[in-house]
Amino acid sequence: MRHVAIIGAGPAGLMAAEATLAAGASVSVLDAMPSVARKFLMAGKSGLNISHSEDEGLFRSRYTSPDGRLAAMIEAFGPAHVVRWMDGLGVSSFTGSSGRIFPDVMKASPLLRSWLARLRERGAEIHVRHRWKGWDEDGRLVFETPEGRRRLNADATVLALGGASWSRLGSDGTWTGLLEVRGVEMEPFQPSNCGFCVNWSPRLLEAQEGAPIKGVRLSHDGKSVEGDVVITRRGIESGAIYPLAASLRREIAASGQASLIIDLVPDVDAAVLAGRLSEANPKQSASNRLRKAARLDKTKLALVNEVTRGTPPKDPHALAGLLKQLPLTLEATVPIDEAISTAGGVSWLALDEDLMLRAMPGVYCAGEMVAWDAPTGGYLLTACLAMGRWAGHAAARS
Repeated sequence: MRHVAIIGAGPAGLMAAEATLAAGASVSVLDAMPSVARKFLMAGKSGLNISHSEDEGLFRSRYTSPDGRLAAMIEAFGPAHVVRWMDGLGVSSFTGSSGRIFPDVMKASPLLRSWLARLRERGAEIHVRHRWKGWDEDGRLVFETPEGRRRLNADATVLALGGASWSRLGSDGTWTGLLEVRGVEMEPFQPSNCGFCVNWSPRLLEAQEGAPIKGVRLSHDGKSVEGDVVITRRGIESGAIYPLAASLRREIAASGQASLIIDLVPDVDAAVLAGRLSEANPKQSASNRLRKAARLDKTKLALVNEVTRGTPPKDPHALAGLLKQLPLTLEATVPIDEAISTAGGVSWLALDEDLMLRAMPGVYCAGEMVAWDAPTGGYLLTACLAMGRWAGHAAARS
C-alpha cells in the first residue's frame, strides 16, 4: 500500500490526510506541537467562521493568487462542500446575517474531535512532538522527537506547515530554509489581515487607547469597508481593516507610509453635513459644533483633533469634507507574528497543477505555506481545506 507522510496537522494537513485515506493510501500525520490544530482551535474560540455563503464567483474573487489554480481548487471544494463535510462529521451549521458560516456549536473543538476520531478510525496515524528537520542523504524524512531523531520513509509527502504568524501555536515559517536549499522558489512572508501602526500622540493614547471608532467607512485604493476600528497603543486594529490590508501594505512598501481614508459619518451626505455645520451656533466651540451638528462621539472628536492637530477647518464645507474623508497616516504593519494570517511562502511558480514541487517530485504543499492571500470571513479556512484535499488526492495517486 502506498504510504503518504503529511507534515503539519492544521486544517490543510488533516484534510490532506482525509483525501489520501479516501484514495486508498496509508497515512502518517506528524506535527511539531504537543497537540494538533492549535491555530484552528484558537480561531474557533470566538466563533469558528469556517466559510461564507456568498455567490460562488464573488467568493472566489476574494483570493489573491497569480493564476486560476486556487480558484479551481475552491470550485472543487467550496462553501457548500464545507457544509456537507461538517454534516458528515455530525456537526450542523448556520449562516449568520453577514453570510458567514459557523458550526451550530460555534467552537472548533467539537468539530476537531469528530474529525480526528474519523481519521483514526480510517487508519491515520497521528504523531505529535515531531518537528520536521528535512531529509537525510537517503531521502528519508527526519524529525526531532522527545525520544531523539526519527527517520521515516514515505512514497509521497504533503507539507502543510502553515505561514509565519502565531508562532506560539506552531506556524513560525522556519521551514523555508529547508526548501530553499533544494531550489524551491519562495516569496517573502508579509503580514496579512493585520493591524497597522500610527504615530499617536501621548494625549490621544492616554484618553482613547482601547476605544472603538464606531460606524465608520474605511477606504483605500478604490475599495471601501464599513465597520468599527479600535485605537491601540501601536495604531489601529479591527476586522474592518483586514480587507484593505494588502493594498495598504503595498503602499507602505513603496512609499514608506499609507493614507487610510476614514468617513466618520458614512450615513450623511457631505452637502447635508455642511448644511448642519453651517446652522450650528457660531459661538459654540469647535468640539461642541462637531458633537451636536455632526453627532461625533468623544473618540471621533479626539481623532479629528489628532489628525488636524487641534485646528479643524472653520469653513463648514471644508469641515464636512474632512469628516467625510479624514486621512490617517499608517506607518507600518504590526509585527508579522501578530497578524491573523500571512501572505508569501512557496511561490506558485514552484508548484505544478497538483501542488507538487517541481524541484522535488513526490513532495506537495498546501495551505497557508503557499503564497496566496485572502481576507477573514471564512475564506482562509475554506482555501486551506480545499488545498489540502487537492494535494492529498494527488499524493495518493502519484
